[in-house]
Amino acid sequence: MAEGRTMSDSSLARLIEKIEAAAVAAARETLTGRRIIDVEGPYGLGLTTIEVGNDDLCRQPGPGEASAVVSRALSVPMIYRRFALSKRRIAAYEAMGQPLNLRVAEDAAQAVAQREEEFIYRGQPDFHLPGLLTVEGRNILKGGNWQSVDQVLEDVIAAVNILDEKGHRGPYGLALAPALYNNLFRRYAGTDLLQIEHLKRLCTRGIVKAAIEGGVLVAQDVGTIILGQDLQVSYLGPDAAHENFTVSESLVLKIEAPDAICTITPSGSP
Repeated sequence: MAEGRTMSDSSLARLIEKIEAAAVAAARETLTGRRIIDVEGPYGLGLTTIEVGNDDLCRQPGPGEASAVVSRALSVPMIYRRFALSKRRIAAYEAMGQPLNLRVAEDAAQAVAQREEEFIYRGQPDFHLPGLLTVEGRNILKGGNWQSVDQVLEDVIAAVNILDEKGHRGPYGLALAPALYNNLFRRYAGTDLLQIEHLKRLCTRGIVKAAIEGGVLVAQDVGTIILGQDLQVSYLGPDAAHENFTVSESLVLKIEAPDAICTITPSGSP
């Protein structure tokens, strides 16, 4: 540790373990993409790119020319957020058993999780990273008015049929905008069956509430989320009044089958 540290290595290790547990728990409240898409890894922080597709000829060689092939790759973004804890608060926790408020760590973890969600759903066009809602080749369904209980089921079935016709048999996962998701907790007239319970029989990989507009249905073979480093907390060093940390991760969405995605845009808001 840097000169001027106030904790032993063992105390610091215990503190980081406590902070990381709080950070991971806070991030899980936000992460939804990982619940409907397969996850691979972690492979380590050194994973900076992954190859996608097959090697392609740069161009057809002419008579007497050598052939050349080129690989395509996706960058693996690293996401991080720094935070600081008061030395005095840590000392009170270590020496006197006072509660340690880890809200700043939880906020940092949620900021990282929100950025992960942005990469999964919207991608990052500047870095040529597609998302579920933006990738070329996805299916697009203009839905009806989701004020109607029956219309919700009809639109999701229509999206399933689209993917089924493309050879993607499921199982399926569904991500919905908050208002659309919340509106699923309605009962069918004359029954005790909630609409969301009905849809879960169709979307067996799960139905999640995400910070998106409309909805997106995905089949299992859509692709994978590749983890370099999973979410973790690292110690940066002290300053005069604080111990400084960062919460970070690295990952990328590798879309193998864009046509295993169907975005749904309802015409009416709940």
